[in-house]
Amino acid sequence: MPDFSFEHAAHDQGWVRIAGVDEAGRGPLAGPVVAAAVILNPDAMTDPEWARLDDSKRITDKARDMLFDKIMTSADIGVGIVDLEAIEKLNILGATMKAMADAVGALNICPDHVLIDGNRMPSLPCSAETIVKGDGKSLSIAAASVIAKVTRDRIMVDLNIRYPGYGWDRNAGYGTAEHLDALKRLGVTPHHRKSFAPVRKILSPEDS
Repeated sequence: MPDFSFEHAAHDQGWVRIAGVDEAGRGPLAGPVVAAAVILNPDAMTDPEWARLDDSKRITDKARDMLFDKIMTSADIGVGIVDLEAIEKLNILGATMKAMADAVGALNICPDHVLIDGNRMPSLPCSAETIVKGDGKSLSIAAASVIAKVTRDRIMVDLNIRYPGYGWDRNAGYGTAEHLDALKRLGVTPHHRKSFAPVRKILSPEDS
């Protein structure tokens, strides 16, 4: 389970405002990339339900929604959303780095130090470090993973209303069998990532 070990180590270096950063949506065939930056307030985390905070992929939908509300009402939150046009222009890695930088920039006050999930670091105006699988090690990154995933999942639920049939309310745009079958039957929407291989294959079958 994640804890505050990395945050405490950063405090020992003299940094006060420590943000965790994570993203959601690098792998899907449709929808935006969303990143979140979170500065937790340990004094506001007295409810026993906080003990359930973990990598967003390891907790239930109900727990994510509950924790999302708790984080949103007790922490400093920044969210970065990078749309399809920017994904196609920057490529998915560049879009992810932009979303992370935008999320840090959206915090109320610039942090002193940032803990970033993964092994790639965006350009930031402050000290930062990467932590591989950080959403399972740092509570700040775990909180960011919850905010990013719930925010993106809700975007995909809304898009599913506008473009029914692809199951985005269930698969969040990932390339599940249901989604791939719908691509073949219904075609490509304006929210599909045309540079991603399964979508590109539908658009240009002669090139596959």
